[in-house]
Amino acid sequence: HPPKNWGDAETMGNLDPGSEFIVSTRVRCGRSLEGYPFNPCLTEAQYKEMEDKVSSTLSGLEGELKGTFYPLTGMSKETQQQLIDDHFLFKEGDRFLQAANACRFWPTGRGIYHNENKTFLVWCNEEDHLRIISMQMGGDLKQVYKRLVTAVNDIEKRIPFSHHDRLGFLTFCPTNLGTTVRASVHIKLPKLAADKAKLEEVASKYHLQVRGTRGEHTEAEGGVYDISNKRRKGLTEYDAVKEMYDG
Repeated sequence: HPPKNWGDAETMGNLDPGSEFIVSTRVRCGRSLEGYPFNPCLTEAQYKEMEDKVSSTLSGLEGELKGTFYPLTGMSKETQQQLIDDHFLFKEGDRFLQAANACRFWPTGRGIYHNENKTFLVWCNEEDHLRIISMQMGGDLKQVYKRLVTAVNDIEKRIPFSHHDRLGFLTFCPTNLGTTVRASVHIKLPKLAADKAKLEEVASKYHLQVRGTRGEHTEAEGGVYDISNKRRKGLTEYDAVKEMYDG
């Protein structure tokens, strides 16, 4: 796997300047903290320790990234409802994560951080130790990507991440290994929605993956699909996002 390279965000632009098709744009990556095992092997004490590390690191973020960390433990009903309304709250693993024993000591050590504009989000100890997410309404991929790169570089200075020369950045699910980067848009495709086979065919030609509106294992609602880069390993972070951009 090639060395980390975020490239030049300036070469990307707005995928939908007329705001006709793209509802929202999102780029995320996953990270594991060095010195800690994957979720199924974490002790309760390690979960707590990691949450402390992550929340104190994130509280040092400034400017646009400045925000609040919400631990899932002892969360008030109001906060919980607000995070549900914003589609930020993650639930206790699906059957796949349950089967992998990745939900032990729930909700200890789990938390959510977001900035004031709700365009930057970090999940602590969901499937991965960290999921770092940048997103906003509309199709401005350049802005979304730049925000993520700034955040990851900033967090990386304070918390060492697990990295492997051959595999890239380490994540719980092997499909995320390498760059761990998934760049996606929620896009209205009413005509293609009527022809699933055609949609899949066009997508695979451009190394794109099609998911339902709410992500993996969900259906498309109202012709809105989640379209993202399929490849995360064997190419740079920049190339992974550029594949989605070009496609």
